[in-house]
Formats: sequence, C-alpha cells, structure tokens
Amino acid sequence: MDYYLTKPWHPPEESLYPVLDDLLSDWQANAPVISHNIRVVGATWSSTSHRVKDFLARNHVPYKFLNIETEALAQELERSVYAESHELPLVFLPDGKVLKNPLDLELAEELGLHTRADQSFYDLVIIGAGPAGLGAAVYGSSEGMRTCLIESNAPGGQAGTSSRIENYLGFPNGISGSDLSRRAVTQATRLGAELLFAQEAVAVRTEPPYHIVSLSDENELRCFAVIIATGMTTRKLKLDGLEKFEGTTVFYGAANTEARECKGKKVLVVGGANSAGQGAVFLAKYAEKVTIISRSSLEKSMSQYLIEQIHGIPNIEVITDTYLTSLHGKDKLEEVAIKNKETGEVSKRQADFTFIFIGAVPHTALVKDLVECTPFGFIKTGPELIVEGKRPAKWKLKRDPMILETSVPGIFAIGDVCTGPVKRVAAAVGMGGTVITSVRQYLSTV
Repeated sequence: MDYYLTKPWHPPEESLYPVLDDLLSDWQANAPVISHNIRVVGATWSSTSHRVKDFLARNHVPYKFLNIETEALAQELERSVYAESHELPLVFLPDGKVLKNPLDLELAEELGLHTRADQSFYDLVIIGAGPAGLGAAVYGSSEGMRTCLIESNAPGGQAGTSSRIENYLGFPNGISGSDLSRRAVTQATRLGAELLFAQEAVAVRTEPPYHIVSLSDENELRCFAVIIATGMTTRKLKLDGLEKFEGTTVFYGAANTEARECKGKKVLVVGGANSAGQGAVFLAKYAEKVTIISRSSLEKSMSQYLIEQIHGIPNIEVITDTYLTSLHGKDKLEEVAIKNKETGEVSKRQADFTFIFIGAVPHTALVKDLVECTPFGFIKTGPELIVEGKRPAKWKLKRDPMILETSVPGIFAIGDVCTGPVKRVAAAVGMGGTVITSVRQYLSTV
C-alpha cells in the first residue's frame, strides 16, 4: 500500500470508509484495463480517429484502438461493416452496436454519459467545466443552488490536459489535470450539481429576470444566473501546410492519447511557458528525445521549479531564441525547419511529432454581443465596468456591478475569459468560490 491508515478508525463511516473510497477511486481511474469492451477501428494518422480517442480518454472511458493499416482484426471488423467504401473511425460498443465516425454528442449518449438536462429551469447555469467552472459548481451546489454545469468536450479544460500540476495547494507530489478534474466532478455531483457532457452552449440571451442558454442540440435552459467559464481557445500556429498534419502528428496540448504514440520517437515542443514545460516533461517519459523550441529564454515565462526539472532530464534539449518556420512530410510529419532570431540561421530537424503550446485566446464568442469585452475579447467585470464614475451604458439597476458580474445583471464571468486573471489553477478555483458570493446576493434580489 502507498498510503497508511491510522487506528483507531472508529467510527469507520468517518475515518476508514472515505479513505478507502478515495484510494479505490484513484486506482480505478489509473489502473491498466485488463479487458476493453469498446474497440475503436481507425488509422493512426487520422485526425478523426484521434478526435474519438481523445474524447474517450479525457472522459475516462477505457477502449482498445485497432489500427486498420497493420492489424488483421481491424480489417476483419471493418469488412463486417462495409462491403466497399468506408468511413473511419468505427466504434464497436459492448452491446454490438457500431458507430461510424460519431460526433462527440452521439458517442457520449451511447456511452451513457449525462447529456440531457433533468430540469428546464435552474438557479444557476455554469458554462465551461475547467477549474473555474468546476469550482463554481462545487460551491454553488454546496450553497443549495439548483446548479447545472455545461461542458462541450470533457471536464478540466486546458488544465485537464496537463500531465502534472505541481504547484497546486495540497498535492505535494503533484497531480495530473485529468485526476484533478475527475475528483472535482465527483465532488460537485455528490453535492448535487448536474453536469451535462458533450453539450455546447451556443448562445445566451436575457429576458429579465431570466437568462436563457441555447444548446447545440437546440434545447434551452432557463435560469436566474449564468456564469461564463469557457476559458481559452488554443491559439493556432499559422504556417503553410500545417493543416494536413493537425490531429495526426501535430497537436495542441499533450494528453495520454498522443503520448502513447510517441514511444521511441523524436518529439518537438513549441513554446516556452509552463504548459510547454509540463508537456515536455510528460512526453520525455515516452519519447526517445524531446526538443523544446522557444522564442525567448525559459526564465521569461516558465516557473523555476519546472526549468530545473527540465535541465535534469537527459533526453530533453532546449533551444531558445528560435521559432518554427515550416513542416515537411508526405502522409505524416517527418521534418521541421527552425530559424534563430538573432543570427537568422535556418536549420532542419527530424521530428515525428510536434506539440504546440503558444498560448490561447478567450473563448467568448457566445456572449461577445451581449456583455462588454475588451478589444482582445476578454470580458470586463465588476469595478472595471465603472468608467469615470459611470456605470455601463445599458446598466439599468441603481447598484454597481458586483464582483465578477458582467455588464448584464445576473451574468458573471470567471477564469481565463476575464481581463487579467492569474493563469493558475488555484486562481481559477478561487474565482469559482468567490463568484458564488455575488451570485447568492444577486439571487436574493430576483
């Protein structure tokens, strides 16, 4: 056992069973799966196959991937479905049903994930299940609010793809983003929050005193208060020819799905902030060699503990003051060209996979025409909305906007979508707890 139990443990309902529950839950989430009831037939270098694998992995659904190009069983399974033309990937479910290149929502429904709201009206609807949204769901449901949390892909947001978070309070040995989000989901649901998976909020409108959230399946949720916690959208690298490698050998972020494919390969990591460093450390466990390409020194944007860790790993190389200029390969990535900012020298390197961590932009399209935003798309909240002593132009209430409240009463924003928050998991969770105080005050007035 990697954990100790103290005696006496009476009463066991408080001192023994909860500890064993946590241990078993962690083991179940991380232990190797002996049998796979779900089989995915696809191609290794296929973006659609990668999308399905990533969705299953991030939602902790065990599966076995069968490569159509090399495995006889995969080819046999494909022939059992198609006579001639085919559409991959194929997902074979335990009940014998076969899904052909399914969308996330279709796949989630077949897997039994909760995709439809149990109610049509809530006190609070939270859009986005990153650390901020999950924090708000935990605190909101613990306050007795009828809370619904909407997530378009998988809980955890960008933090959920982090291989190891080492500076989060209470986890001295670090914790993966996947494990942290899994624990948060369990906690929120235990407290009564309802989570909708593979559902995307596409629009928000206001009919005072209510707010209406429109979903991608054309259903709507009505509520008193809305929290926007949609986080950031990964900034895409703009290079000619990049599109044909995206989702096959070029990825944004680094999760378990991609890491397994990197065993014994040469990997390039583009970026110089913490996310790039964490990705490099994680990928170094699998790859033959990992090369970090950064436009500036790591000290400019990466935590010192992570820099020291990188320097201590023999198969990680760091190249600074350099950027990516082009990618080359036939069916998959084979080589990249990089350029030194100072000397202008261009060199080529073999690369089987490239992982890009160049930042992100706020994901605020669904409310950009409803609430006040900065020119860069970040949502303004609270005191930021008071300019020269004046409230927002469309603000009709006699009070000022509350902390983390937007220019529309009853709509709040937290996490990376807000202007200037500290990009840390702890800060996001803290905002999730803080906003509930404002939500509670707002609900007392409607």
